Amino acid sequence: MILANYINDLLYRYDCVIVPDFGGFVTNRKGANLNKDTHIFYPPSKQITFNSHLKVSDGLLANYIASAEQISFEKAATAISLSVIKWQNEIQKKPLEIGNIGVLTLNNDGKIIFEPTTNVNYLSESFGLSAVQSPAIQRPKEIVKPLIPVVDKENQKGIPAFIKYAATAAILLTLGFAANNAYQQNQQEEVLAKQEKALEKKIQAATFVISNPLPTIELNVSKKIAKPYHVVAGAFQFAENAKKKVQQLKKQGYNASILGVNKWGLTEVAFNSFADRNDAINNLYRIQKTVSKDAWLLTKK
Repeated sequence: MILANYINDLLYRYDCVIVPDFGGFVTNRKGANLNKDTHIFYPPSKQITFNSHLKVSDGLLANYIASAEQISFEKAATAISLSVIKWQNEIQKKPLEIGNIGVLTLNNDGKIIFEPTTNVNYLSESFGLSAVQSPAIQRPKEIVKPLIPVVDKENQKGIPAFIKYAATAAILLTLGFAANNAYQQNQQEEVLAKQEKALEKKIQAATFVISNPLPTIELNVSKKIAKPYHVVAGAFQFAENAKKKVQQLKKQGYNASILGVNKWGLTEVAFNSFADRNDAINNLYRIQKTVSKDAWLLTKK
């Protein structure tokens, strides 16, 4: 079984495909763009990234393999685990190529670096669209001829009389409009000032008396304490699985809750939530030792 082929199929339909105990491949929509240097137009596509923190299985990959291979969910999960072990051993020695998806390598700090391939477009809406190269467009500059003829000072001694009269008339009309507008504005300001003074006199002369005041009511409002620190139990592709996980944890005695949907489209579930960071860290260590080593701390301000 080639695990990369199944991941490749799911990336066309889903925004996130998680490989249990290894990491998740996340896609982000990218609009059409133009390379100004090469004059190549690229269609809309999905940009693939790798997140090594997404290790908790959401069942998507195992369910798809079980359905495609006509095997049980347990056998599909076992096959995934064997492939992951092989990947982890191979990446320690050389770059790991995941089919047509990309290449994974380890840096000096032991962290995984992902380099996606660009020859495959996982956006189904852009199926059949390819990059198009266009030749550079030349835009010649046209010489604009002036509307008013230029007067040659050497050949003509003066400007024609009708041009002088037209310019003088335009200046007089402009000054007339400006003077009229200023006069109307002054008139409006005087009217508004008189109205404001009259309104102030009415307000000063008016008195307001309330004969039967309403009784005051005292309300005791309890202040809700914010709990920004959460011990995360997992992130799920489907909201139904997240709800089942919350019910399971509550039966085990945890104050479990759904934290919402993160930027990868996964629904996060918490064992407990705390207002104090130290309490949250202590609870995290306790859960990692006794319940789940994959639990982690999430801070939401």
